[in-house]
Parts: sequence; C-alpha cells; structure tokens
Amino acid sequence: MPASGAVTGQVSDSAGIPQIGAQVQLLRPDLSVIASVYTDASGWYRIASILPGRYAVKAMGAWFLPSLRENVRVRSNTVVNLTLNSLYEAMQWLPAEPRTGNVEKDDWAWTLRSVANRPLLHWLEDGPLVVVSEGGGAHPRLKARLVATGQEGAFGENGERITAAIEETPSYSRELLASVDFAPDSDAGVESMLGFRQDMGFAGSVQSVVTVALHPEMEAGSGEGLDEAALRSWETIHLGDEFEAEAGSDEVLARLSGPSPETVAKLQPFAFAGWRGGNSTIRYHMATLLPGAPDSEETEARSWLPALSARNGALAIEHGMHQELGWDRRTDRTGIAVRVFDDRIDNPVLEAASRFAAGDSEAATVLLDPSSGLFHAAGPRFTTAGIEAGFERCLPGGNHARLSYANGDALAVPTLPQSLSLAQALAGVHPRRAQAYSLSLSGTLEGTGTRWRASYRWQPEDSVTLVAPFTEDAAAPWLNMHLHQPIHLRRGSFEAILDLRNMLAEGYRPYLLSDGSLVIFAQQQRSLRAGLAFNF
Repeated sequence: MPASGAVTGQVSDSAGIPQIGAQVQLLRPDLSVIASVYTDASGWYRIASILPGRYAVKAMGAWFLPSLRENVRVRSNTVVNLTLNSLYEAMQWLPAEPRTGNVEKDDWAWTLRSVANRPLLHWLEDGPLVVVSEGGGAHPRLKARLVATGQEGAFGENGERITAAIEETPSYSRELLASVDFAPDSDAGVESMLGFRQDMGFAGSVQSVVTVALHPEMEAGSGEGLDEAALRSWETIHLGDEFEAEAGSDEVLARLSGPSPETVAKLQPFAFAGWRGGNSTIRYHMATLLPGAPDSEETEARSWLPALSARNGALAIEHGMHQELGWDRRTDRTGIAVRVFDDRIDNPVLEAASRFAAGDSEAATVLLDPSSGLFHAAGPRFTTAGIEAGFERCLPGGNHARLSYANGDALAVPTLPQSLSLAQALAGVHPRRAQAYSLSLSGTLEGTGTRWRASYRWQPEDSVTLVAPFTEDAAAPWLNMHLHQPIHLRRGSFEAILDLRNMLAEGYRPYLLSDGSLVIFAQQQRSLRAGLAFNF
C-alpha cells in the first residue's frame, strides 16, 4: 500500500497573529470534505493519514473570509500555512503568487506582467465567498541585486557592466522595482528603469514602467549620441474567473544629438482580452510595438525599450500592427497553444557586423555602435499572416520542455554579387515565406542547484528577421545556453551567470561591399555574457 502523508501548518491573520480555534478542512479536488480539525493555542493544525495526491485545504474563522489553498500536492509531510482576511483586506490586496511551472522566469526577478496567476475572490458552490490561491509565500518587502558582468558581441552592450536593482513592497497593494545599468570607468551607455504596480483587489491592477537609456557612443548620419525614453502604462481587469482584459500604451522617444539634432516619437497602444473556461482560454491580442529581445529579463531596461535603427542616417522606430486570435489549454503538467496572426511591420531592424573604415560614408547611413562593430539598418515594410503553435511539458525532476512552430513571412537577404554598395545590398532584402522550429529545455540540477536553460531555434539561414516577431515568449535564434550557479553564503548569496547566444555562429550572411568593407547580416550575432550577481 502507498505510504500515507500528513498536512500541517499555521493559520494566522493578515497581521501574522496566529488564530486559535480556526477550523481547517482537507478537501478533494471537487471540494468535498475528507477531514476537519481545529488549530491549537499557537494556530497550528495537523491532518494525518492522507494518501498521496492532490488536495485543497480550507481554513475558516470567526469574522474572516474563508481561505482556500488549491492544488496542494501531498507526498509525506506537507506544510500549508493559511492567512485569513476580512472582506476589506481581501479587496485591498490579494498577494501575488509565483508563476506556475509552465512559465520560465528567474526566481529573483519581479515580473510586472504576472497578472494571470493572481489569487481571486471566488463564490463556491456550497455558498461561501473565499480567498483562493495556489500556494507559495508572500513577497519579501525588500530585495536587492547587484550584478557585475562582461559582455562581448551584443549591440550597445559590449564591455564591463554593473547593474543594481531593488524590489520593494512598500504596502500590501503596491510594488516597486528600480534598476540602473552602466559601464564603469567609461563613456559607454547608461540604462535605468522604474516600475510601479498598484493592485485593485479582484478588479485588477494599474501598472507603469519608465525606462531611460543614454548611448553616447552611438552614431547615425551627422549625429553622435543616442538618447531613448519609454513610458509603458497599462491596466488589467478581471471579471470573475472567466474574463480578463488588459489595455495600455507605450510612449517612446528617441533623440540623436549633433549638428542637426533629430527626434522621433510615437504612441503605441496595445490590448488583450481572454475568456477562460475550465483549462482552456480563448484570447485576442493587439499590439503595435514589437517586444524586447527574445529571452530578455523584464528587470532589464532594454527589454522595455523599442528597437531602433536608421534609414539613410535618420532614426527609425521598429513598430507595426499585430492582431492575433489564439486558443490555449493548460493543465498541471502540460500546455498547448495555437494562434493565428496578421501583421504589418514598419522599419524592421536588420542587424549586421561591420568593418567600416574611419569616416566611411556607408557608416553614416545606419545606426552604428563602434564599440561592438554592429549596426542597425531599417528594412522594408512588409505584411504577413501566419500561424504559430506550441507545446509545453513539465518533466520529472522539475525540468521543463517547450516545442514551438511558426509559419509566416520574414525578411531574407538573397545571394548577392560582391562589390555592391550598402544601399544596394539593403535594397535586395525582401520578404519570403519561412517556417521556424524551436526546442527549449530548462531545469535545476539536483545537488548543485544549477539553474539552466538551453534552446535552439531554426529558420532558413538567409532570413534575417524572426518569423512571427510579435511573439513575446519566442526562443532566441539558433543555439543558446543560460547558466545560473548559486553560491550560498551566511548573509545573502552569490550567483555565477553565463549567457551564450548563437554558440555555433549560424545564420551569417557575409558581403564584401564596393568600398572594401565587410558586412555580415544575421538574425542574431554570436555573443557572450558572464559575471557574478549578489542577492541580498
């Protein structure tokens, strides 16, 4: 016979005061009662002789709303602490829980967009109104992170970098995140961001992120020095369990300094609506600004800034119009998603490595980063419609796998004759139908605690933009590896970081220009980032 387990824990109120005599019930998934006990003088309870499986735990106390913890997996001795709230407290703040195992995120990083998994007030079939959650602890009030890294091969990010970030929960309904990233002892760029969220109880939340980036080394036309700023504001709305919506906008601004200062600005709206029935969700998504670089962290300013390039020396912001209709189905261990989309993309960014000579006239037509030798040029506008599908699976040992497929148009650089000008090479770029396949694996190694993620995304090597570029959870092109190795200390902890992009240098399209310059187009250049992070 299978070994029996037990559920123990403490019941307290929102101020942390243990509740004596609170009733605690163990429930089946259909919420029928299996066992019922009462808490002792210290608020503790114990329910023994439970067969392994998934259950729910419910706590009730006088003058409080019942609290229900769903999806409790009982193996041997399982600890489930419960918090009782009054109706007023529950409407003021519903604590954010960690994302589910189907979503890959760093366990330190605060995520502004984690709205789908927030606990809600529910009416149960047997009558009472309860506060429902799926487990996990409350956010700490203050966390900080200091990261020192060295990076090579990335646009605008070469050399040594220092990143400092703090996350604060100043009250039960507010969260704040601030970060700054800079290169020490140099004139390289500075990036900073400030994020704020105000929870509105079961109605949703209001959120804003402000980002600013200064890149004095960037060059385009007669200008030198690029300044960027972006303000993203949005509101989420929940109508029971079935319906959620999100609407907001990005206000973006970019400026080049120089003899003829140039400024471009745009207001880019976005919206989302989803209807959930059981494990399935039907969703509609509209966006006008492309998401940040694949696999980027939401605690980094660059993930909130628009992609910029230049056309004939003038700044251009990558944007467009994306409409998507999709269906998702998720269970405890698997997830399936199918989406059809229709896109128009303006000023798509073409990235290339260059070996321009000093004063080269070709360099003046693009947005150039002299420190890395990379440049961004604006490609032709194009439209596309297509389909994308994904399958996710939680594997044994806490590992995770994701397969995805996309079909749509991407910009391709054909085989061109040598000794062309850069303008002629860019004029040869055109959209073509392409397919993309990707596999992502992630997990944590037992014993060492090493967190790892590996991914491979393939699409035709002559394509230099992504298929389905508006996909927010797309894997980065080609072969990539991310490693996070924790190093525990008595106070705080270190973490070694290694990030390798396009490890095999695939998808390169080299051309020798008429002036003797070498240009190498790629969906993603090979890059390396390594360093140490200190969390406290």
